[in-house]
Amino acid sequence: MNGKNIVASTYVEVNEKSLKAVNPATGLTLDGEFFKASERLVNDALTSATLAFQSYRNLSKDLKAAFLNAIADEIANLGEELVNRASAESGLPLGRLQGELGRTTGQLRLFANLVAEGSWVDAIIDTALPERQPLPRPDIRRMLIPIGPVVVFGASNFPLAFSVAGGDTASALASGCPVVVKAHPAHYGTSALVGGAIIKAAEKTGMPKGIFSLLYDDGYTIGTSLVQHPLTKAVTFTGSFKGGMALINLAQQREQPIPVFAEMGSINPVIFLPKAIENQAEELAKKYAASITLGAGQFCTNPGLLLAVQSPALENFKAVLKEAISTIPSATMLTEGIANNYGKLSAEVVNEGGVALLSASTVKNSELQNQSEAKIAQVSAADFIKNPKLREEIFGPYSLLVVAQDIAELEKAIDVLEGQLTVTLMAEKQELQHYQVLVNKLTDKTGRIILNGVPTGVEVCAAMQHGGPFPATNDSRFTSVGSTAINRFARPFAYQDWEQELLPDELKDGNPLGIFRTINQKLTKSHE
Repeated sequence: MNGKNIVASTYVEVNEKSLKAVNPATGLTLDGEFFKASERLVNDALTSATLAFQSYRNLSKDLKAAFLNAIADEIANLGEELVNRASAESGLPLGRLQGELGRTTGQLRLFANLVAEGSWVDAIIDTALPERQPLPRPDIRRMLIPIGPVVVFGASNFPLAFSVAGGDTASALASGCPVVVKAHPAHYGTSALVGGAIIKAAEKTGMPKGIFSLLYDDGYTIGTSLVQHPLTKAVTFTGSFKGGMALINLAQQREQPIPVFAEMGSINPVIFLPKAIENQAEELAKKYAASITLGAGQFCTNPGLLLAVQSPALENFKAVLKEAISTIPSATMLTEGIANNYGKLSAEVVNEGGVALLSASTVKNSELQNQSEAKIAQVSAADFIKNPKLREEIFGPYSLLVVAQDIAELEKAIDVLEGQLTVTLMAEKQELQHYQVLVNKLTDKTGRIILNGVPTGVEVCAAMQHGGPFPATNDSRFTSVGSTAINRFARPFAYQDWEQELLPDELKDGNPLGIFRTINQKLTKSHE
């Protein structure tokens, strides 16, 4: 497998450190040799991206859409080769990765359609009012424009949908920004295949050289250089709180600070209201045992916290949950480091004051490495409120059940929660009207609230909000999933008193997507 860095539409081999991919289930080294990038390649990639930006930003929306669709086609053509390699590097089952492949190509086509339709630029036109008193108004036309080269860090838990050609890359390219990707060190081969597909698509559609680059590293050196490089205009990251904050700090320390859009983890609380537990205890227990352990718990929306009020029905819920968790088979975790960290943190939390292990999986595959052990722990709301450590994410098939004595104590437990990607509310319809204060509290904690479902599932659509208050993300105004993710890579720009033929098409008179505004001259007194 070709493991050379991709810079400026050419394959550049760096004769420094050779890197190898590892199968986390077997511990065996996989085929393919990859090469650690250098500072020179970082500079080459961003210099090429900056040059490409000057022409790519001005390409027609139809050409950009064709490029995105071509990327989807090339990735789809990889088929089984890509899915098999991704499975070997991540330990994820083939069926899951087939679905992720479809999501990856689907979101590329979603952004292609968005670009072709054109309204995302939010064109606003205020025509001149030469007769306005006391002063005339100039002609002002505003739209969103791309910001420049974007650095994307590949994610560990989605080797396709959040990686080389994932949502960050798709939305950045759609906005008119070139992309430089740092491959995740667990997915060298998968990254190489997808990177090659993007380059093929760029060549077929006549995109400028430097529109996309892919670099490899096994540590933090190249990532640090990419964030600190003066030509980088924005950074995206999906991963741990520690990793996200490190990148945010690096970006803020630059001579010219830049935005970092970091998704940094979430425990995704689930609140069970009394009637829901009373009427659906067994069903809910089985549903959440499956959600907690889905994908070995390695989803950013894994329900890591369950909150409920003490009752006989809750005891029934706990009994069914305990039994279900104990029979969940182990699964391969993404990397040795992730597996070790999960084992360490999940063992430590049980030793915290007031915490008891409620259930653990007894079905483990001893023939494979880096196997997860599903765990459910329990703690009183009083002890939960006192201990901030219990509110930290444990990445894996783990969840903590917090038991409150009454609704008032449940609300106090909600009060101490930090920002989340999701909050789920399990409730009967007739009881919701009695809990508006509680619903308001939950709304303030998250970017998406789910009613009577499970959080493990993120639809890629225009309405999706995948981002929440700190520390789930560092900027809750944006989403990393769905078509509005494109807004992260654009900024407002206004043209004043420009001739029609010099304006972008989106701002010309007669463009059906432009928003024309007329203001009553008699009511308009402000002017600057």
